[in-house]
Amino acid sequence: MVKIVSPVDGSVVAERPYATPAEIDTALSDAHRARTKWRATPLAERARFCSLAVDALLAMADEIAPELAWQMGRPVQYGRNEVLRTAERARHMIEIAPAALADHVPAPLDRFRRFIRREPLGTVFVIAPWNYPYLSAVNSVFPALVAGNAVVLKHAAQTLLVGERFQAAFDRAGLPHGLFRNLVLDHEQTAKIIRSGRVHQVNFTGSVAAGREIETAAAGTFIGTGLELGGKDPAYIRADANLPYAIENVADGAFFNSGQSCCAVERVYVHKQHFDRVVAGLVDFACKYVFGNPVDPKTTLGPMVRGGAADFVRGQIREAVGQGARRMIPNDAFPSDKSGSPYLAPEVLINVNHDMAIMRDETFGPVVGVMPVESDEEAIRLMNDSPYGLSASIWTQDTNAAERIGEQIETGTVYMNRCDYLDPALAWTGVKDTGRGITLSALGYSSLTRVKSFHLRQVE
Repeated sequence: MVKIVSPVDGSVVAERPYATPAEIDTALSDAHRARTKWRATPLAERARFCSLAVDALLAMADEIAPELAWQMGRPVQYGRNEVLRTAERARHMIEIAPAALADHVPAPLDRFRRFIRREPLGTVFVIAPWNYPYLSAVNSVFPALVAGNAVVLKHAAQTLLVGERFQAAFDRAGLPHGLFRNLVLDHEQTAKIIRSGRVHQVNFTGSVAAGREIETAAAGTFIGTGLELGGKDPAYIRADANLPYAIENVADGAFFNSGQSCCAVERVYVHKQHFDRVVAGLVDFACKYVFGNPVDPKTTLGPMVRGGAADFVRGQIREAVGQGARRMIPNDAFPSDKSGSPYLAPEVLINVNHDMAIMRDETFGPVVGVMPVESDEEAIRLMNDSPYGLSASIWTQDTNAAERIGEQIETGTVYMNRCDYLDPALAWTGVKDTGRGITLSALGYSSLTRVKSFHLRQVE
């Protein structure tokens, strides 16, 4: 039995039994049967079912917002926005499907008809995280179905109700039976499905350690794996940046969702002439948060997902301070901090360096370290000094400089004057320990389909 323990007050929000072996077998068998007819269904009809499911999710938005707050702690005022952005991504992937899945036709050749066609893989296994539970899942679920696959979803234990919402949306849309199934699974059941040979692609968002376990389970099966495994995303504020704009947006990128985003800003490099002003601005922005119960509509910063996660961040901060870092948020800005509590106030650290875990390892909490730099070259070196490479932001008024710097940064996405955002028209990917694979954009369909070449010769 899985229990969702709320970070709001420690109460049990819901509890669900794990799927039985028979239920898992039935789900995989149903997916196998359903996908044969589904792949032959015209693309426009597949898109219609998925669009109806988007409509159904939107109709639940007012219920979903408080449900999210109770499950993972995000303030209720932001819950509806996640549903709206989920719809935006889903609709974009549906809209671009005809072009993304169209035949690729090379130059004409006399007496030959040649083309490359994209075909569905079969069954796609999506393992979704709790921190952005709708937005992360939608990246794979909708395009997989539009492309002609069946989908099995395993959602994080902390956000099981999200999986049920997806199931309800597809059921209300009238999606043919067996094409989408939400299952409550433990780690061993998940690994067994990956090893089974009955799924053909696994898309996972989560930790590096869990990603390695998925690769191990998939070894020898020859199935595809899409792994988004976190980040330590940097921001670089150049000498020519619009400082008020940069400060506000970098702070939001660091602290929104209590820093619990794989593309949150976790380290900031500032041209030395603006260092004091930027630090003061980040502190001022952080102190304006209304910190507390996420169910209160006035709250703008809620708890972390659980006490253990908050204690991990507390440990990184303590270690950094012990190595010489300085905490900049005044002691009286927020209620006193308690070990074991998921309620962790934001923090800004200075006097940090890359010998500290707070500047090397993923933190996944509402804290950011800030370092001065003397040049673009120093900023690039420090931005690349990380085992991760998901996104990086450059704050400047010089587009050419942003492109030049971006070409030298080891990352999947380069932002100029924005951060912590996924554009569904652009590929979402990463390098180094951030993982492998692509979601979103037309390229996101590449891992959800296989190519077949047709070489048709006319003989007289």
